[in-house]
Amino acid sequence: MNYNIFPTILFMLFSFSPSKTSSSETKHVKPIIYAKTLKNSDEVKIEMAYNNLHSDKFALPKLESFAVALKGYYSLKEKGLIKKDILTLIDFSLSSNTKRLWVINLITGDVLFHSLVAHGKNTGQEFASNFSNSAESFKSSLGFYSTGEIYNGKHGMSLRLDGLEKGVNDNARARGVVMHAANYVSNSFIQNNKRLGRSLGCPAVPVELSKDIINTIKDKSCFFIYHPSRASKFGTKSIS
Repeated sequence: MNYNIFPTILFMLFSFSPSKTSSSETKHVKPIIYAKTLKNSDEVKIEMAYNNLHSDKFALPKLESFAVALKGYYSLKEKGLIKKDILTLIDFSLSSNTKRLWVINLITGDVLFHSLVAHGKNTGQEFASNFSNSAESFKSSLGFYSTGEIYNGKHGMSLRLDGLEKGVNDNARARGVVMHAANYVSNSFIQNNKRLGRSLGCPAVPVELSKDIINTIKDKSCFFIYHPSRASKFGTKSIS
């Protein structure tokens, strides 16, 4: 399958078929779906994909972070390093007091989750600014990951992460950098401390959302932590 063809825009046309047997029969609306592939520049394709994102209750990520994430997703999908059409995007350019994690179904454009997420305690206070791939650094690592398996640890249900960028995040599994629930990832913690709580380097999420998010993104989906200070080799690939 060629994953470089993107985006596919669905146009819904309707044909109305009048009754041919009796006046009592109602007319039926028959949807006819046509797929149209646009072969323009990457920028146009990314904007089309971005404009296809939708949610009745969640804000959307910034176009800048989504663009890098989308390019990386297609590169990794082509290499067979991820399997699902689910993208988790964390934007560490944003304040930790705001929701900066998105889980997106790239086939439908649905934003499935929009959540608070913690960074490592040595990565920064309210804002993330220092990153590391080293053990015992208590810092977050940027870049692309493939989600792994679920296990039950000291924080309950947790999700292992495999860093895919050498020297940037490839020590994630050895460091024990995982997604897990934390009670310090909450609005009440922010209200009491003026900032979100911090982890030892893990992308910790709210207790009430953790199981649903983990079950959605487990088993080789694309997981990306963005910061404008660093360009990812996966996020620079052309998708034309």
